[in-house]
Amino acid sequence: MQVVFAACACISILAIFLICIFLFANGLPGMAKIGFGKFLGGTVWRPANNLYGILPMIVASIEVTIGALIIGIVIGVLTAIFLAFFCPKKLYAVLKPGINLLAGIPSVVYGFFGLMVVVPMIRNTAGGAGLSMLAACIILGIMILPTIITMSETALRAVPTSYYEGSLGLGATHERSIFRVVVPAAKSGIFAGIILGVGRAIGETMAVIMIAGNQAVMPHSLFAGVRTMTANIVLEMGYATDLHRQALIATAVVLFVFILIINICFSILKNKGDHH
Repeated sequence: MQVVFAACACISILAIFLICIFLFANGLPGMAKIGFGKFLGGTVWRPANNLYGILPMIVASIEVTIGALIIGIVIGVLTAIFLAFFCPKKLYAVLKPGINLLAGIPSVVYGFFGLMVVVPMIRNTAGGAGLSMLAACIILGIMILPTIITMSETALRAVPTSYYEGSLGLGATHERSIFRVVVPAAKSGIFAGIILGVGRAIGETMAVIMIAGNQAVMPHSLFAGVRTMTANIVLEMGYATDLHRQALIATAVVLFVFILIINICFSILKNKGDHH
């Protein structure tokens, strides 16, 4: 049985290894032809003129992810705390399946919801087309909620009850014991949920294409259209050839490195937290 487990682990590692080889072998040559500086720092993406600057897509991806995290972390962590310590059992029996259902909804449905509800709301409130960075932030913030809530709740429930009881024994209130003792003790699991949420937000494509406006220009406003790296790849890969195709694969390399850096940063933060 141990051999089966080892084989499964090897297959997983092999898959990641092969993906890395494919991305870097096909993306780096294209990046070298364009020029690393022009590719990463260029602000104009115009394949017809052989201009492949992806800085607007990098900035848009970062800003959309940060906006989604602001919404997702605040609502997600507070919801997890409510479910773990304050929620009545009857209400929990309704809320928990609802959150699980939220995780199973296809991203295209989120996109339709954004297109029919969020985009008109922004259009009527702030003017413009409504297809904007703000719409993408709101929808992605909702999409990462199930991941953050589930992981955070599991981490909170895994904290030994002696922590909570010891805090109560020292005279702290129920709320103070939770926020000052239990939540800090569960921060590793909460960080893990946030990492997974970042991964989903930055890698999401379909919903973003439907509501973000898809304008390959530097983002200058929450209410302006943007194009993320994933959207750029999906929108143009169908008809791209030669250097254009290599530039899109190089964009995937940048996205891959981007996620790798985020995971390393969170791991460093997590290790520092555990050490303290």
